[in-house]
Amino acid sequence: MTLTLLGRRQFMAGAASLSALALAGCATTAPRAVVPTGPVRHAVPADVQMMYGPLYDEPYPLRAADMSLVDPIYWRQQVIDPTGEKPGTVVVDTPNRFLYHVHDDGLATRYGVGIGRDGYAWSGRAHIAYKRAWPRWTPPAEMIARQPELEPYRHGMEPGIDNPLGARTLYIHQGNVDTIYRIHGNPDERSIGKAVSSGCVRLLQQDIIHLHDAVRTGSTLLVI
Repeated sequence: MTLTLLGRRQFMAGAASLSALALAGCATTAPRAVVPTGPVRHAVPADVQMMYGPLYDEPYPLRAADMSLVDPIYWRQQVIDPTGEKPGTVVVDTPNRFLYHVHDDGLATRYGVGIGRDGYAWSGRAHIAYKRAWPRWTPPAEMIARQPELEPYRHGMEPGIDNPLGARTLYIHQGNVDTIYRIHGNPDERSIGKAVSSGCVRLLQQDIIHLHDAVRTGSTLLVI
C-alpha cells in the first residue's frame, strides 16, 4: 500500500478536538447491527483482497472480510508515523478511528477500528498486560444488569465465531489494575470507522490477528 503522509501536528490537533474513547465494560457483547446509509461499495484491489482473505488454519476458520463495505482509508497500511511515540507503542486515535502500531523505522502500521459510543469515556496511558487467542468472554456484572439477556454468560462464553471478543484480544491494564478495556476482533465490516460498542476497540478479525502477532506484551498503549 502507498505510504500515507500525515504530520504529527495534524494528528495531535485532530486528536485534541474530540472526546476520548468509550469504555465501561467491554461491550462487544450484544453486537448491534450498523445500518448503512446506502449500498456504498468500494472497488477492492487484489492485494487488499488477499490481505483480508479467509483463514482456514484457525481453530475456528474465518471467512474473508468483505472489504468493499469498508472505506479504503480504514484498510490496513504502512504509514509515516504521525504519533511521535516510541517504537512498539500502540496508539488509538479515537476521533479518526485509527489504531497505530509504531515501528522503529519512522513508520507505523495503521488499522481502521470501531470504537465505543459516547457516554463511556476513557483515555490516557496504560499497557498491554497480556494477549489471548480465541479467548473466553465474561461480561461485567454491570453490563449484565443493563442487558439481562447476557445472564447465561455470567461465568463466561466459550471461544468461537459468535464470541464477541473474536479471534484475538489484547487486555489493557493501568499499573496492576484491569481497566476492563479490550482491543479485540470483530466480524462486522460495517462497524469499522463507527462508534458502536460500549467501550472496546474493535478491529477486523484479520487485522487483530496481524496486530496480536506483532505487538509485545507489556507494550505501552496510548488512547487519545
